[in-house]
Amino acid sequence: MQLPRAIDNLIKALGRLPGIGPKTASRLAFYLLNVPEAVAGELALAIGNVKKNTKVCRICFGVSETEVCGVCGDSRRNQRIICVVERMVDVLALENVGGYVGVYHVLGGVINPLEHVGPEDLKIGELILRITKITNSNNQLENDQNIEIILATNPTMEGEATALYIKKQVESLPNIKVTRIGSGLPMGGDLEYADLATLAHAMAGRQVM
Repeated sequence: MQLPRAIDNLIKALGRLPGIGPKTASRLAFYLLNVPEAVAGELALAIGNVKKNTKVCRICFGVSETEVCGVCGDSRRNQRIICVVERMVDVLALENVGGYVGVYHVLGGVINPLEHVGPEDLKIGELILRITKITNSNNQLENDQNIEIILATNPTMEGEATALYIKKQVESLPNIKVTRIGSGLPMGGDLEYADLATLAHAMAGRQVM
């Protein structure tokens, strides 16, 4: 049986989304076919708007509606504590835990030679520049005012390799303390799917690398 071209194109488009296989894509396509036109239109509008109305924060490289996201623009957040994560979804996961008073830096992925992703493809250089700007600011940091870099990449081989690479890049900078999120996250796991208690324990148990 040959499907109408519109449905076939929708299945192919949905199948390109992460975690969506052919069967799931087919179910979603036929679900959308049977919902009221207003619902389908609302979804299409939301998808279009997310590209048009979402910006990348010029400081942390997370997502925002403005040039500076709400976390980076919050004067109550400690700018000397920077939590380095792989993706924006990791920021959301950690923010849901609550209690973290620092800011974030989104790398945009991890070092993965098999997929031809190197350090230059991530926001590592921008992290170094960000740290340098803080240390060179008018308010010179004293010895007891270290900048803490929390490496919160996922506990995968690629995540660990990325964390180690960043540690080597920043540890020679003045007034830097590098920590790694603590135990509680299984090897190979993702922050996005961890429960709140596990994430809270991991943040509380971070260690100096």
